[in-house]
Amino acid sequence: MNDYAQSAPAPHPTNAHPARVYNVWLGGKDHYLVDQEAAELAAQANPTIVPSVRANRAFLGRAVRHLAASGVRQFLDIGTGIPAADNTHEVAQRAVPESRVVYVDNDPIVLSHARALLVSGPQGQTDYVQADARDVDTILDAASRTLDFEQPVGLMLVAILQYIKDAEDPWDIARRLLDRLAPGSHLVLSHPAADVTSTEVAESMRIYNERAASHASATPRTREEVERFCDGLEILDPGVVTLTRWRPGPADASDDSLPMWCAVARKA
Repeated sequence: MNDYAQSAPAPHPTNAHPARVYNVWLGGKDHYLVDQEAAELAAQANPTIVPSVRANRAFLGRAVRHLAASGVRQFLDIGTGIPAADNTHEVAQRAVPESRVVYVDNDPIVLSHARALLVSGPQGQTDYVQADARDVDTILDAASRTLDFEQPVGLMLVAILQYIKDAEDPWDIARRLLDRLAPGSHLVLSHPAADVTSTEVAESMRIYNERAASHASATPRTREEVERFCDGLEILDPGVVTLTRWRPGPADASDDSLPMWCAVARKA
């Protein structure tokens, strides 16, 4: 695996980056002052952000465990973010040790942490691709070195599609990714909601977008718009729901005020 050579430190950034802002909300330390400012101000405008990102992490774990129990042995995780507890390969390989996972992100800080993402169990395999989520062909070509696209894949688009503008057609990007995957593959999706606590969400997005680079600005979407990502797929029960409503376990709190939609859908 040679996609993650160590390089010189990046210059101090002038714009917030999604992976680093998310790291602030998760209580991490791998971020800059500009990211901390954006994260704190956005959370002041929308106090549900921090519980939402934690619920989002819990949803990812439940979805990966479900896919592993359903026979999925491969995962393509786009928009990985800075490593935290229970990364996709850790959850998957606890359930099925031979699981293979490819991570994708475009932040150099995530690249610098790629070794942590590549600590696979001896029966499985992990890899890391540095690429933008819009670079579908680059992602798929690189991932095909580790994943067998003739077998089902869990496509993880967890809290990433909001950073692709409507004009860039995120629905087409998701479709193109899924087109290369075998029948029996699944889409695991979460996305900030434009129609749950909409005033607070809009204000927090405005604050974040003022501090982010233009290519990393965020767009919340309605339940109907999020459901469009699943067009042509079988949406698993309970459908497109808020984070804590997707197959919660006994320890998962229920909170319908968290403004993120999520879903898992199967390719026939």
